[in-house]
Amino acid sequence: MMETTDLIPIQIVCKYYNIPVAFIYRLQEFELIELTVLKRDFFIHKKELRKVERIVRLHYDLDINFEGIDAINNLLEQVNALKQEIITLHNRLRLYEDI
Repeated sequence: MMETTDLIPIQIVCKYYNIPVAFIYRLQEFELIELTVLKRDFFIHKKELRKVERIVRLHYDLDINFEGIDAINNLLEQVNALKQEIITLHNRLRLYEDI
């Protein structure tokens, strides 16, 4: 169960990053972030803030559209999965080298 203390109202996030609320809703539409709804108010979990920050930079600083951000996000997820697989395989190899 998610702690409600880890949830931040999207209005506060938008004010901090100086972005429109509609931007956050578009990120949710593209499934780039996950929003939580409590009593008809939308919140973002604090673990999502790093993603929001990266996406804001990609969109506003580099002028990358949402489709491009989605593609970049998918590629980054694949890279991270491959990194984890390399670590696992490396650890397994180290186990066999010690025999």
